[in-house]
Amino acid sequence: MFSHKRLREITEGKASSLTLLLFVLCAFFCQPCCFGEKAQTYEESVVMVLAVNQEYDFATPWKKGMMRQGVGSGFIIDGNRILTNAHNVANQRYIEVKKQNLAKRYPAQVQFVGHDCDLALITVPDPDFFTGTLPLSFGPLPQINSTVQTCGFPMGGRQISITKGIVSRLETTTYSHSQSSRHLVVQTDAAINPGNSGGPVLQNGKVVGVAFQGLTTADNIGYMIPTTIISHFLTDVEDGTYDGFGKLGIALFPGLHSPYYKEYLKIPPAEDGVVITDIPLNSVSFEKLQKGDVLTKIGDFNIDNDGRILIHGLSLGLSEAVDHKQIGEKIALTYYRNGQKHQQELSVAVHTPVIPWNLLYDIKPDYRVYAGLTFVQLNRNFLSKWGRKWVTEIPFDLRYLFFECDQLNENPLRKEYVVISEILPDEVNAYLQSYKYHVIESVNSITINKLEDIDTALQTDEDGFWIVKFIGNEAPMVIDANKARSQRDAIMQKYQIPMETKTHEKEFLF
Repeated sequence: MFSHKRLREITEGKASSLTLLLFVLCAFFCQPCCFGEKAQTYEESVVMVLAVNQEYDFATPWKKGMMRQGVGSGFIIDGNRILTNAHNVANQRYIEVKKQNLAKRYPAQVQFVGHDCDLALITVPDPDFFTGTLPLSFGPLPQINSTVQTCGFPMGGRQISITKGIVSRLETTTYSHSQSSRHLVVQTDAAINPGNSGGPVLQNGKVVGVAFQGLTTADNIGYMIPTTIISHFLTDVEDGTYDGFGKLGIALFPGLHSPYYKEYLKIPPAEDGVVITDIPLNSVSFEKLQKGDVLTKIGDFNIDNDGRILIHGLSLGLSEAVDHKQIGEKIALTYYRNGQKHQQELSVAVHTPVIPWNLLYDIKPDYRVYAGLTFVQLNRNFLSKWGRKWVTEIPFDLRYLFFECDQLNENPLRKEYVVISEILPDEVNAYLQSYKYHVIESVNSITINKLEDIDTALQTDEDGFWIVKFIGNEAPMVIDANKARSQRDAIMQKYQIPMETKTHEKEFLF
């Protein structure tokens, strides 16, 4: 470093003044965010994503919603691929991308989409699109109080927008696209507006995140998907299939804060951990762990009494250790049971509740229509028909079942719950409107574990009647079987309903 005396000597002479000027200029142009790097990094790497999407109505699945066009951002990475947000291309019918300062739009295609992590890879069949572009590379997690730059096309502007911000927090929170998946996010005060989604967040010329959501109840709080999640996604799709993020499938209770509870469970005083309170059927932990077990370590990380671990130099939920594993990889657990220390190795797997908590995208919903009764899967998309306040607006029975389905379900064969979503009025179903929104338990004494079971059950009858029983309702629905069969085609034609799907396989819109 220069002393004050030496600095004064340098600045006194003309030659020394020129030397100092050159020193300052060199220092300026060697900074990570120099003008030259900005022009190269932003203009040649960031693209606009234009997508037309169309949703299905999950209550009357033969209907489709209005076409909508959205604008988002993306950026080029190695392999002539474009990384963007899943919500930019969800339920898409057609996608185009364009570069700054060029009017031409190029048709694009989705390669992979991860709705649980809100990431997607798209590609452009025309190789000319990538002429003159520059793929971006990835950096590490940014440090708190460090500066980042968010790039994209907010509010659909034609020019790339660049905003600076400070990293203020790294935490685990819910990703708004799926409305159920929880992963690590990086919080910044850089402006993230509609259209920014999918754009890169850079630091020192490297991508440290993907802009994807903001907090509407506060000023200048935006979130980006960190490179730990991006790396998991890109590694996952290397085999040509996206599998997703796994879960342990357990419910946890921070009971060891109480020394008496710890003593009751016979846990050594020096040990910290969390108590398992529930293990749903068919989860990866079912029949391997038990209620009352106390998890003290996951992988190489000690678990504290809040269920948190020290990872990335931060205190985060133990799920962060699971997020580092691909589906099928092993993860070691240390736990206490009846005062004895045990170890268990589990294979990380996707855990889907009997009633999916996450919103579904890119899937044509399956349905059945018999005697004007519309049978569909009970899921979040169906419940969302009650609007933004669906949690309080849905019927009480559905709300209770939705939140407690893992605890209430004792049938290992159950794949889903089936509900009557709509009743198309006809003589055969007169006086049956009160059964709308009720969940099916059995039809003609056949338990309904999945939607296809309706087909099998309605091929039979009980003394000439279809007898439908419901969960939580003692009064069965009784329908004249012969009349229902004879009226079926007429009802379908009257309400212009296409023949319902006969397979439960996923049908993708793209």
